[in-house]
Amino acid sequence: MRIRWISILLLLALAAGSVSAHGGKVHVVGTVEKTNPDSLVVKMKDGKSVEVKLAASTVYLERNNNQDKPAKLADLATGDFVVIHATPKDTGLEAGQVRFSRPVAPKAAAPAAPKPKP
Repeated sequence: MRIRWISILLLLALAAGSVSAHGGKVHVVGTVEKTNPDSLVVKMKDGKSVEVKLAASTVYLERNNNQDKPAKLADLATGDFVVIHATPKDTGLEAGQVRFSRPVAPKAAAPAAPKPKP
């Protein structure tokens, strides 16, 4: 019985640790609606728009071919997909890291193969 209680307490401690692992960070996921020198407006899946403030310390990473490469704000464009790790500040959010990728262009349809003549 004692081992069961110890196991339950250990599981609860692990669960509590994983919840606080982000240290109060907020994820903003969506597409860039608007870029400003000091903020981004992101349209999320639910259709809501969120403004995230940018700081001099904000890190930008461009995702390309499954690799993150250092980037800058000027590399971001309207329509890019973003994942922002932000910290709640005052009445808004401040970005610590902005990861983004270009929208995937639909592949052109291959021309139909000619039908064999009977």
